[in-house]
Amino acid sequence: MSILILNGLVNGLIVGAIYAMLGLSLSLLYGVLRVVNFAHGELVIAGSFAAYVLFSVAGLPPLASAPIAAVCFFLFGWLAYYLLIPRLSRSDDPETMSFLLMYGLSITLAAAMLLAFGADSRSIDYEFNPVSLAIGPVYIATARLYALGVTIVITLMMGWFLFRTLPGKALRAAQMNREATQIVGVNIVRLSALAFAIASGIAGLTGVLIALVFPAFNPFSGAEYSIIGFIVIVLGGLGNPVGALIAGIFYGVAEQMASVFLPQALAQIVGFAILVGTILLRPTGLFGWRAMR
Repeated sequence: MSILILNGLVNGLIVGAIYAMLGLSLSLLYGVLRVVNFAHGELVIAGSFAAYVLFSVAGLPPLASAPIAAVCFFLFGWLAYYLLIPRLSRSDDPETMSFLLMYGLSITLAAAMLLAFGADSRSIDYEFNPVSLAIGPVYIATARLYALGVTIVITLMMGWFLFRTLPGKALRAAQMNREATQIVGVNIVRLSALAFAIASGIAGLTGVLIALVFPAFNPFSGAEYSIIGFIVIVLGGLGNPVGALIAGIFYGVAEQMASVFLPQALAQIVGFAILVGTILLRPTGLFGWRAMR
């Protein structure tokens, strides 16, 4: 049993790191734009399919396709912002319209992937050498270790960007007070486009990691990852990227440990129990106080 627990902890940390990437991108988008992106999971799965196409057609390994997916989805996010989001400001009820718009985008992306790839689950038949590594009594798939390494690098890069660069500091300021950021002369439209583009780029990169770590994906998998992303940002505190990172790791460990101690059917409700408990006991999230400072 102790080996099972140790395996659950290690795999929970790795899966949690991927969930943290989901939460980071979704939290960054909500913090700046105050838009709940229901299409985020579909963007993630689109990243998985991008890695699948690059591997099937060009023979490109998943890790090599990760930067390509990140750049392409960054550009897509930048374009999508200017095509979709500014129209919301001219609506009588921007908040409701943002829900409808993002839900419509979610359906559109899922339908496009269904049309292009069919309903069957796909996977990338790529193996690292060696397939797994032994760390003490725990055997870890090499693909998962590479995925963990990529998430650590991206997290460090995002930390440097948010805390050391002028655009990053402007994004943090907009998360705290959007109106005050505009008053001091920041172009909030361009800043919002940057936030949308970065969130989309991270979503595409996360999709590549999901294709690398999890056994299969299909056009309908996006809703699952959207739900996980929402649980993570609620748990970490809405609009708090640091809280989302910590909450993602916590949720991943909780999910994996639940699969050790509980039947599979019961383990799936752990995420919803965490979400409901957080809303009831601490509506601002575990780290919501930081976002409100």
